[in-house]
Amino acid sequence: MASRKLVSYTITGLKRWSCVARDLPPVSQVKALHVYDFDNTLFMSPLPNTKLWNAYTTGFLQTQECFVNGGWWHDPNILGATGQGIEKEEPTAWAGWWNEHIVELVELSIKQKDTLTVLLTGRGEDNFADLLKRIVASKNLAFDMICLKPQAGPNNQTFTSTMNYKQAILRDLVLTYTDADEIRVYEDRVKHTKAFQDYFDSMNKELLNSSTSSPRRPINAEVIQVADAVTTLDPVAETAEVQRMINAHNTAIHGGSHALLTPLEIKRSVFFTGYLISSVDTARLLKLVSLPSSLPESEVKFLASNIIITPRPCPRSILDKVGGIGRKQTWQVTGLGSHESRVWAARVAPIPTDAPYHTDNPFPLVVLALVKGSRPQDANRIQNWQPVPSSKQIVFQTEVGEKVQLRIETHGEGDGEYGAVFVNKNLKRQRDGPPAFERDSHRTFGSQRGGHYNDENRRLNGANGGYRGGQNNRGRGAYNSPHNGRNARGGRGGPGNRGNNRGRGSARGGGYKSLDDVQNNSRYANQGSSYQPNYDDGPSSYAAGADGYNSSFPALGGGGSGGQGNGDGGLPYGK
Repeated sequence: MASRKLVSYTITGLKRWSCVARDLPPVSQVKALHVYDFDNTLFMSPLPNTKLWNAYTTGFLQTQECFVNGGWWHDPNILGATGQGIEKEEPTAWAGWWNEHIVELVELSIKQKDTLTVLLTGRGEDNFADLLKRIVASKNLAFDMICLKPQAGPNNQTFTSTMNYKQAILRDLVLTYTDADEIRVYEDRVKHTKAFQDYFDSMNKELLNSSTSSPRRPINAEVIQVADAVTTLDPVAETAEVQRMINAHNTAIHGGSHALLTPLEIKRSVFFTGYLISSVDTARLLKLVSLPSSLPESEVKFLASNIIITPRPCPRSILDKVGGIGRKQTWQVTGLGSHESRVWAARVAPIPTDAPYHTDNPFPLVVLALVKGSRPQDANRIQNWQPVPSSKQIVFQTEVGEKVQLRIETHGEGDGEYGAVFVNKNLKRQRDGPPAFERDSHRTFGSQRGGHYNDENRRLNGANGGYRGGQNNRGRGAYNSPHNGRNARGGRGGPGNRGNNRGRGSARGGGYKSLDDVQNNSRYANQGSSYQPNYDDGPSSYAAGADGYNSSFPALGGGGSGGQGNGDGGLPYGK
């Protein structure tokens, strides 16, 4: 504390943290400080889509060291692509992308004349100040201060982490507004919530133990854990933005700079080829499932998404036989069966009956549902197929397609027909980093550089949230009456908002991470090391359990690999 006594805390000095030119209230007027995080606290910023990218790539995209421009959380075009893009979203104030519970609290904080309301984010000031101000202004949220991380602080401070930067601002707030009785911080990351509370506890101890020249009395500090939710971009738009980011990365490298990095490219990982069933027909087929009354639905995984052709990129001969990627085929349910009341399936036949088809199974079938932990391939062990009455002879249409995820690799790392299938098989990344660093750098995946380059890199994995209107639980969590506490002052999240978050939708892989969480280790690289695709939505489980990919991937051009080439799928972006 003694080394800080010489520092002068003034409103003029505090204003230098803010990127909005707004006069701040006098010290004597402010009795409360309300500080709001931006990403996934106030605004539902999109995360890498875990259905679109494999687990390793999801972490890679968010690791600053892997890209010349810093990757997902440093590129304003990613945030700008939210929803339908800036030009269409700004007139609607990015409707549907806000945590409306927190918006209400911000509005109430702003209305209170004795409260200073601050937006505090770790996003870089140079890249994001204009965009964040446009987003906030569209919602008519008049914050007293909007603070983004500068290259250097008002006193030429440099910051080793986002937390270090935020704590510097919080300290200036507390020691400038010395008449404030309380400070509330709204934050969605569990680790940051604890770090902020520990910081305030430590600050108050310093204030209590200081000499008579203490700058102020201890402050009542509360950090409110905000329940988070997953949002993602439109998958085609997301792929295009990542391709653009890769193109910029590669151009910089080819220009002779950034010698420690290598050019990158997007490749496709084909899990299997099948007759893919639409979501509408999936719902119709699932009505055929009759579960035992003693079996709770929570123990059952419902599928009905495809009829398997091959558990790999389809060889050209078979692809020609079934009519190629995109070929429509009509089917009719002819029988129903189950194996040991653990796997339920529908046997199907093509219409017309002489239509050419292919399946690696003994006959075409749709796995409808299975008890968690069961194997879909056990549907082939069903012996007693029950004929179905006419009311259950559902006719539905399928489309030949591939279940794929995308991955990012070093440009030129070739793979053959099956190299594009099980890309994570035996993927034991060494501690010398991801593909971009394996030969050229001693940095680890996710290691930090000093200063302002450390960022809000946060989400490693998340639940399979849809984009735009698909977030029914956006901003979920119990809140008490909006403004409880002293003098009906800015509200705090209820008990449901604290402590029990496992990250995005309780996703596998630890949920929501930042570079502050990673430090100098290879956690991100190892995230993908045991990852295997889960083919539970097909009639054969060709790999054991991690996060599956259970819905059709949007066509990105180029069609199927047909067993040829490197499986890049002819992605038409960034040419």
